[in-house]
Amino acid sequence: MQAKKRYFILLSAGSCLALLFYFGGLQFRASRSHSRRGEHSGRNGLHHPSPDHFWPRFPDALRPFVPWDQLENEDSTVHISPRQKRDANSSIYKGKKCRMESCFDFTLCKKNGFKVYVYPQQKGEKIAESYQNILAAIEGSRFYTSDPSQACLFVLSLDTLDRDQLSPQYVHNLRSKVQSLHLWNNGRNHLIFNLYSGTWPDYTEDVGFDIGQAMLAKASISTENFRPNFDVSIPLFSKDHPRTGGERGFLKFNTIPPLRKYMLVFKGKRYLTGIGSDTRNALYHVHNGEDVLLLTTCKHGKDWQKHKDSRCDRDNTEYEKYDYREMLHNATFCLVPRGRRLGSFRFLEALQIPSTIRSIHQDKILALRQQTQFLWEAYFSSVEKIVLTTLEIIQDRIFKHISRNSLIWNKHPGGLFVLPQYSSYLGDFPYYYANLGLKPPSKFTAVIHAVTPLVSQSQPVLKLLVAAAKSQYCAQIIVLWNCDKPLPAKHRWPATAVPVIVIEGENKVMSSRFLPYDNIVTDAVLSLDEDTVLSTTEVDFAFTVWQSFPERIVGYPARSHFWDNSKERWGYTSKWTNDYSMVLTGAAIYHKYYHYLYTHYLPASLKNMVDQLANCEDILMNFLVSAVTKLPPIKVTQKKQYKETMMGQTSRASRWADPDHFAQRQSCMNTFASWFGYMPLIHSQMRLDPVLFKDQVSILRKKYRDIERL
Repeated sequence: MQAKKRYFILLSAGSCLALLFYFGGLQFRASRSHSRRGEHSGRNGLHHPSPDHFWPRFPDALRPFVPWDQLENEDSTVHISPRQKRDANSSIYKGKKCRMESCFDFTLCKKNGFKVYVYPQQKGEKIAESYQNILAAIEGSRFYTSDPSQACLFVLSLDTLDRDQLSPQYVHNLRSKVQSLHLWNNGRNHLIFNLYSGTWPDYTEDVGFDIGQAMLAKASISTENFRPNFDVSIPLFSKDHPRTGGERGFLKFNTIPPLRKYMLVFKGKRYLTGIGSDTRNALYHVHNGEDVLLLTTCKHGKDWQKHKDSRCDRDNTEYEKYDYREMLHNATFCLVPRGRRLGSFRFLEALQIPSTIRSIHQDKILALRQQTQFLWEAYFSSVEKIVLTTLEIIQDRIFKHISRNSLIWNKHPGGLFVLPQYSSYLGDFPYYYANLGLKPPSKFTAVIHAVTPLVSQSQPVLKLLVAAAKSQYCAQIIVLWNCDKPLPAKHRWPATAVPVIVIEGENKVMSSRFLPYDNIVTDAVLSLDEDTVLSTTEVDFAFTVWQSFPERIVGYPARSHFWDNSKERWGYTSKWTNDYSMVLTGAAIYHKYYHYLYTHYLPASLKNMVDQLANCEDILMNFLVSAVTKLPPIKVTQKKQYKETMMGQTSRASRWADPDHFAQRQSCMNTFASWFGYMPLIHSQMRLDPVLFKDQVSILRKKYRDIERL
C-alpha cells in the first residue's frame, strides 16, 4: 500500500513538473521572441531600420490570408496523432523542424548570388514530360548554372514528381539513387519537386525516400507537414499544362453587375469509400439544381458498382446533363473540394474562371475576379511560371533585405518582373507611382546610338543632339559610341546647355545600347538612332505623353506583326496601316528599368542572336515591355519623314540597305515568340496627337504648332 502511495505521489509530482516546464517553456520562448523583435527598437518605441533597405509595406486592397510564418508554433510536436508518431522516423518527417536558418547554407549564395544547378540526367533514367518541363524551365532561366561550384540551390534530375507506387511514372530505387549523389549532402540546399505522394488507400505524404534537409516544392501538402518559410506549396497541374506562355484568363470584359448564370458550381468524381469520400459525398446537400450545381458521378474505378449507393444512379444522370466548361464559363464561383489527395486540378481551372461566394458584395466579386486573372497569368498559366515563382520565393527567403512585399506579388506586373536587385525603393519602378502618390519623372536622358564616324559637322547625329538638348525636359545627353573608329575629339561635339557624355559601347554590340549604365541619372530615357530626324517640339510632346504612360514605350516610328497563314509563322511589316504593335527604339521614350530587365531578365541566347545579326534589338525590347505590361506601346503624331534611312554602303548603318535585313527581322519575331511561349505583342489603333492638331483654327492657339509644319 505504501509503495502504491509513493508511486502515486511520484507520478503526480512528475506530471506537475512537466506541466510547469511546458507552460514556463512557452512563456520563456515567447518572451525571448519578443526580445528579439525589440532588439532593433530605439527610444520611445521607434523602430530604427537596419542599413539594408527593406521594401515598404502597403495595405492590400484585398485582405490576404495570414502568412504561414505568422501562424508558426515552434513546439509543433505537442499535438501529434499516433500515425504521426509511427511515421516520425520515415522520410518526410525527419526534417520536420527544418527552417532556412537551420537547414540551409547561406554561404553558398553570398559569392555568386542565387544560382541553380540541375544534376546531369543519368543514362537510362525515365523522366516524365512534366518533370522535363520543370528542368527545362530552370535551365532556360537566368538562375541556371552548369557549374555546381557556383550553385546556391540544387535540383535533382531524378524524377520525383509522381511518388505513387501504382503509377507508371513511379521511379524505383530512388532512395539509393539519391544517396549515391556526391553533392547530396543530406539534402542541404536541395529543392525537390513533387505532385503526387503516397498511394491507395491512405495517400500519405511520404515521397518514398529520405529527403533529409531538402526543401519541398509540393502539391497537396498538409498543414501538419508544411514547413513555413522552408517548403513551397505549388498547385497541382496536369501533364497537359503548357510548358511556357500559357493561355490568358477567360475574363474578357468587366461585366457589371458581375453575377453570372450560376452562383456556385462543381463537377467531378464522388468517392464512395476511403479518403476524400466524406467531402464530396456531402455536396448534394448544397446542390439545388438552379444556381448551385454541385454534380458528382460514381462512375470511376473498376469496381464502382460494388460500392454504389442509393444516390448513384440519380447523381450519374444529373452529372451527364451539364457540360463542364459551359458551367465554368457561366459561374460566379467554383468549388474546389479535396479529392483523394489534398490538391485538385480544379484549383488552376478555377483561377481561369474567377470565383467567389454568394454573400460577398458585387464590388468585391469584381475585384476578386480581376485578381484571379492576374494571379493566373502572372504565376500559374504555365509550368515555367510555376517554377520561376518557386525560385523567386526561395530567393526572397535567402536575401531578406530585398525580398518583395505583398504589394509587388499581388499587383501588376507581379513578382516575376519586378527584380529587387534593381532597387529596394518602389518609386524606382514605373508601376507604382499612383500607389506612392508620386508624379512621373520631369526630366529625361537622351541616349543616342552612334555607329558611323563623325566626318562632317552637318551629319544628322549632330543636328539631333542639338534638338534634344534644347528640350525643356532634357537633363543630359549620352552618346553611345558603337563605331569602329576612335572617339571624336571633345571639340567636335556642339556646345549645349546640358551635359553631353560620350561613352564607348561594351564590345560594340547592339545589345550594349540597352545596358543599365550608371551614367543614366533619370528614370526616363529618350532612345535615339543617330539618323533620326526629330525637332525639339516633337521631343517635348512625346515626353509629356510618356509622363501619362510611364510603364510603356512611347514614340514615333511604328511597326506591326501579323500571322502568316501560308507560312504558319509570324510576320513583320513596316507598311502604313491603321494599327501597330511596336514602336521602334530609334525614336522612343521608356523607363530606364527596362534596360535592367533587358540585360538581366532576358536569356543570353536572345541577346547573342541580336548581337550576331546586329539587328532586332528594338523588336526584342518591344517584346519584353509588352510581356511585362500586357499593353501595346503608344504612337504619337504621325511623321512620314521618319524612315529606315538608307545610308552609305561603307557605314555600319547600311544594315537598312541590306536585303537580308528584313528577312532577319522576320526570323527574329518567331525566335522571340518561341522563347516567350506566346506572342506578347498587342495591336493598337490609338495615336495621340497634340490638342487642336490639324484643326482649322489659328496656329497661335496651338501649343505644339511646329509639329504641323513637319
